[in-house]
Amino acid sequence: MLSQKSTIRQERCSRLLAALWYCAHMTASRTARERVRAELTREITDIARRRLATEGAGGLSLRAVAREMGMVSSAIYRYFPSRDDLLTTLIIDGYNALGEAVEQAEAAAPRADHLGRWLAACHGVRDWAVAHPHEYALIYGSPVPGYQAPQDTIPARVRDLTVLAGIIRDAWQAGAVRAPETEAPEELEPDAAALRELMPGVPDAVIWRAVTAWTAMYGWVNFEVFGQFDNTIEHRRTAFGHSMLTMAETMGLAQ
Repeated sequence: MLSQKSTIRQERCSRLLAALWYCAHMTASRTARERVRAELTREITDIARRRLATEGAGGLSLRAVAREMGMVSSAIYRYFPSRDDLLTTLIIDGYNALGEAVEQAEAAAPRADHLGRWLAACHGVRDWAVAHPHEYALIYGSPVPGYQAPQDTIPARVRDLTVLAGIIRDAWQAGAVRAPETEAPEELEPDAAALRELMPGVPDAVIWRAVTAWTAMYGWVNFEVFGQFDNTIEHRRTAFGHSMLTMAETMGLAQ
């Protein structure tokens, strides 16, 4: 009887060990496949970014990327079903890289120094754009013909805006923003609704001044990245900083 029970226990242990081995083997295999897929996906996007510099977003081709990788063209579609899927990944990566640069730059400034935070965030945008002109052009340049950005891009797209809005919100709550004398037009009230979520309690007049400053900042960066300042402005970082200080005054940020 004891021998029979012992045999049953051994069989159960054997089945359990076999099941555990199978699960571990399958997990290891799945992890290896996932790792290979991640590496190939990264290689595809790296090559695509390089090709942006020579062909532009409109000329990006999955087949061309596959040829450069030495991969048959049909295989690349397992990673990106279409050119638009690849573009979306590149755009999200670009927005996230820019957002991270702005977040890190702004985080280095003291929390109570709202003007310093604003200038740091602005320089974070410019520095990243100048260092990555082709990626910047993808997200803030001319629209790619035939491409419509999906909703998936929104969380990454607003990372820099969230930082900039947070500076104005904190400054207003701390009493470090001069209230504008001119009220915002009533018809703009619905347009400010989304921005109010990022800057709760901030008057619309201040919100629209912030929008003016943000668009001026990106306008400057666009001019620099796309060559409009060539043979015109030599000390661009200094000039940019001065312009952003002027925009801070426009927003009413106290110095």
